[in-house]
Amino acid sequence: MGREPPGPPEDEAPGAGAAAAGAAGRGEEGGEGRARGGAEGGGCYLALCARPVHFEKANPVNCVFFDEANKQVFAVRSGGATGVVVKGLEDRNPISFRMEDKGEVKCIKFSLGNKILAVQRTLKSVDFLNFIPDSPQLEYTQECKTKNANILGFCWTSSTEIVFITDQGIEFYQVLPEKRSLKLLKNQSINVNWYMYCPESSVILLSTTVLGNVLQPFYFKSGTMSKLSKFEIELPAAPKSSKLSLSERDIAMATIYGQLYVLYLRHHSRTSNSTGAETSVIFDIKLKGEFDGSTTIHQFVLPPRSIQPYQIPVAGPASVTSQAPVPYSSSWIVFQPDIIISASEGYLWSLQVKLEPVVNLLLDKGKLMDFLLQRKECKMVILSVCSQMLSEPERGSLSVIATVFDKLNHEYKKYLEAEQSYTMVVEAGLSRSNPLLKRPVRTQAVIDQSDMYTHVLSVFTEKKEVPHKFTIAVLMEYIRSLNQFQIAVQHYLYELVIKTLVQHNLFYMLHQFLQYHVLSDSKPLACLLLSLESIYPPAHQLSLDMLKRLSTANDEIVEVLLSKHQVLAALRFIRGIGGHDSISARKFLDAAKQAEDEMLFYTIFRFFEQRNQRLRGNPSFTPGEHCEEHVTFFKQDHNK
Repeated sequence: MGREPPGPPEDEAPGAGAAAAGAAGRGEEGGEGRARGGAEGGGCYLALCARPVHFEKANPVNCVFFDEANKQVFAVRSGGATGVVVKGLEDRNPISFRMEDKGEVKCIKFSLGNKILAVQRTLKSVDFLNFIPDSPQLEYTQECKTKNANILGFCWTSSTEIVFITDQGIEFYQVLPEKRSLKLLKNQSINVNWYMYCPESSVILLSTTVLGNVLQPFYFKSGTMSKLSKFEIELPAAPKSSKLSLSERDIAMATIYGQLYVLYLRHHSRTSNSTGAETSVIFDIKLKGEFDGSTTIHQFVLPPRSIQPYQIPVAGPASVTSQAPVPYSSSWIVFQPDIIISASEGYLWSLQVKLEPVVNLLLDKGKLMDFLLQRKECKMVILSVCSQMLSEPERGSLSVIATVFDKLNHEYKKYLEAEQSYTMVVEAGLSRSNPLLKRPVRTQAVIDQSDMYTHVLSVFTEKKEVPHKFTIAVLMEYIRSLNQFQIAVQHYLYELVIKTLVQHNLFYMLHQFLQYHVLSDSKPLACLLLSLESIYPPAHQLSLDMLKRLSTANDEIVEVLLSKHQVLAALRFIRGIGGHDSISARKFLDAAKQAEDEMLFYTIFRFFEQRNQRLRGNPSFTPGEHCEEHVTFFKQDHNK
């Protein structure tokens, strides 16, 4: 393998979900494989991806290389003369080509975007080949500038910028593909033992000094190279001799939660593992650790578990084809943050965290939520946990439920605030002066009221076996949490509370909730209350009070009442505010007729006849009131 660390680090798993494996027996060689489920996979929270990249396995003729920046694996046959095949996890269409065999390939990588290929065959130079349409495929070469220096490797930092790392420093070049030449942008002399590159942050880390424990980072961006502050790794014991004491396998670079970290891996002797089983663990630096005054110490998030076994079909006659599981293999090489390659078996996997098993292993619901909220594909698992904690046999206490709701709404509020800030900037016309301004990304960790209502609460309230006091307490706890984070509660949650109270005839509680404004006023809620008048008469007045508190225009209140066929209620309301002399008789008569209630129509018709008599001395309607149809209907009905 090109650019491979000497061995995979044990029990190392940065919080972003990476994990690395120790070594054990080798798996069998073969073709496409699959993740193994059932009992054998039970409780395994780490798994190799179901669709790995399969490439020609390493052998004396075929050399295998991995490019960490493009996440591509190269299979180079006979120095490229009989073919080079490039495959990546993302791109399912492999790149195939041939190149002249000019000696053993030490390192091979495409530029970002696959436009230029760089190949190192000697310690003194790197060869280049353009993969640009209509560009002649002629190689061109760049020798390192420093005399007597040996090239340790190279890194592409953009589509046309490359860094040579030598044992005497670094050289930063711009590649000019049309001219088939390179231009030196900057170089720096420094003794280098080994190097490491983090493509996400464009940082190269150099190991310097005799012991190798002084690390010098360089940052690359848009044609510039910046020397960052160097730092020293404290070695566990004073070295007995002046020789390299910190090797490449002791250090890893990883971007965790958007921040670049240097990981110092203190390896333990494998003989100390008394069980003999190979396991991995997950640490999560976002979860609270213990601070001893200088260092924050994090414990395992979950108990150690093996990576879920993966089966590779073994080649052979159809009758004897078997499937051999891949355990932790001595041929595995781990690349940060989540790539595992077996060159001898011809597979590249990404390592994945399975969230479902985590739910049963992390029993502290608060910690579980903290962990799940940081994962990409978390929404449905979180909603499932919420449903479980409201149901037997896993029903949680109200304090646990409140903690979970608060953690969810904390994330929800952060998103709402970011969205609000973005909207204000855009509306103020300031977005043009800030091209870097981006709309907040709504991750799966944002569980809103609609999600909770649809997937959890509405289903929960339908369960007959749940005590109604608990049901109402849960609904009110969720509303309390929303209020605590100053999130406007959607009316459908209040409606769910009211419907649950009515279902259990808890009208006294409904009255209290409304009286003390536990349920916030809204027009949809007022309409719901109006519809309850037949089973709970005080609901009518509660509804009208609510509409008045909302400063709803009087004619709008009338419209609301009439739309609900509450014609007498509308008339009582108008009389109450002294507006009954100017209202439209036709509007009320239309509504009364639509109600198909003869007594109601008769009452309304007589009311307006009496109004006409009082105002004009005559009960008849004027032509301008357009009530002829209703007069005819009244006469027909009255003469029956």
